[in-house]
Amino acid sequence: MHNHHYKTTVTWTGNSGSGTSNYRAFERSHSISVENKPVILASSDPSFRGDRTKYNPEELLVASLSSCHMLWYLHLCSEAGVVVVDYTDTATGTMLEKPDGSGHFTEVALYPVVTVSDESMVNKANELHHTANKMCFIANSCNFPVLHKPTCHINHA
Repeated sequence: MHNHHYKTTVTWTGNSGSGTSNYRAFERSHSISVENKPVILASSDPSFRGDRTKYNPEELLVASLSSCHMLWYLHLCSEAGVVVVDYTDTATGTMLEKPDGSGHFTEVALYPVVTVSDESMVNKANELHHTANKMCFIANSCNFPVLHKPTCHINHA
């Protein structure tokens, strides 16, 4: 077993002059940075007084699940002789907000649209989503279901 360590810096940039003197006095804007990488501008969800033009933590969680699944899937396809020539996923997440303002995700669904180079690869391409889901580090860290509903096309170019 190997431990992998990750370091990010989150900096609140939303002090409008009076700090958190009241709930409406401050912006939820912040930046997320990792050394030698572009800064991500973030905020809270607009439902929680956030800036809709910036990423929010909930979107980033859904994106992390989608990205991790895709990376495992492409790895598994390459090992299995399945030639993927295109991959797009429009993932969705559902979060339940409780009366006290807390909440949790109830599920995330991935909708990968995969294009393979040959019709003979379609069945294996579809099967490998199950393995990718089992291997995904992020999905394995969640306490809610991560569903996958793939579509597979054949490249006719």
